[in-house]
Amino acid sequence: MKTRGFEVVSKYEGQGINLPKRSTTQAAGYDFEAAEDITLPSLLQAPFFKELNIFSLGKIDSLLDSPAAKDLLKPVLIPTGIKAYMGEGEYLQLVARSSAPIKKRITMPNGVGVVDADYYNNTGNEGEIFFQYLNFGTQDVQIKKGERIGQGLFLPFLLADGDELDTKTTRAGGFGSTGDH
Repeated sequence: MKTRGFEVVSKYEGQGINLPKRSTTQAAGYDFEAAEDITLPSLLQAPFFKELNIFSLGKIDSLLDSPAAKDLLKPVLIPTGIKAYMGEGEYLQLVARSSAPIKKRITMPNGVGVVDADYYNNTGNEGEIFFQYLNFGTQDVQIKKGERIGQGLFLPFLLADGDELDTKTTRAGGFGSTGDH
């Protein structure tokens, strides 16, 4: 019986995707790689910031309501081609590599990602794990297939008293499928 681990999603089978692994004997996290080349656009190169100047600051409220501003801070999802299985009472925590902000000027806007056990093999995307990133640097960042982009740590979680009384649903989709907020 399998306890916890990783598999390649069917979309990426035979495409040279490496399963996450720990790099050293004392490493807590499993290193994830990008499944394909992807560009993380610089927020500072966005049309919103290029058009922003000292003369437009008085109109900042109307600028913030523009469609360009609404999409400005939308993170880029980097596919890994990997899904994770784990036991009841466990989750996979996704974190950025510690060097990402210093070396590449990229950050995970949510700080950490949480992959629930029922995300595995869901109908929406087979449970493929994605890392969200924003590029706060001055230049676009190129991520190459096979480049390490983050780490995953298997962790236990605890339940609050009375949790069994709450109504719960069955996961019916992929990334972000458990709600709008």
